Amino acid sequence: MTGERVLRADARRNRARLLEVAESVFATQGVEVPIEEVARTAGVGVGTVYRHFPTKKDLVEAIVIDRMGRLVHRARTLAAQPDSPDALFEVVDWIVAEVAVKKHLEAASTTPGAPKSEALEASAADLRAVLSELLATGQAGGAVRGDIELSDVLMALYGLSAAAEHYGWDASRRHRAIGLAFEGLRPRDQSLAR
Repeated sequence: MTGERVLRADARRNRARLLEVAESVFATQGVEVPIEEVARTAGVGVGTVYRHFPTKKDLVEAIVIDRMGRLVHRARTLAAQPDSPDALFEVVDWIVAEVAVKKHLEAASTTPGAPKSEALEASAADLRAVLSELLATGQAGGAVRGDIELSDVLMALYGLSAAAEHYGWDASRRHRAIGLAFEGLRPRDQSLAR
């Protein structure tokens, strides 16, 4: 019994290590890199990669889900802090900051026009839920206009993400663009005062 637990723990660690290495390889070399390169970089045989992820699509999807899970966790931690009406803006900055890698990974994990997997849909739903919570907190704290809906935030997020990827924004340009975009989400008296 103890041996089985150790193997399961080892398998979890191996899987996590493969995800970490694959994310780094794909981010630096592109998702077209063969699985063999991921295995070589991770210091394992290609069979080990395929044992955890039967296809490259499975590996890429697992990376996307893992990234979204980390983002949701960070956002929930921030949302749980008292007095955090500006948390929504901070989370949007995080999302836009990693958009280029995420977009390439998501594109590789789904066939155009095909439905997303249940796991990807669940991750996206978790992200929308935490954004909705942060929006409500921002509205209750007076940092966001009361008439703003989640769809408005998602629209702004999509536009900012597309622009960040297209123009290759650095951190300062990203912060400026997000600040300008979110002036429209703030209550009028706050926007004029800033």
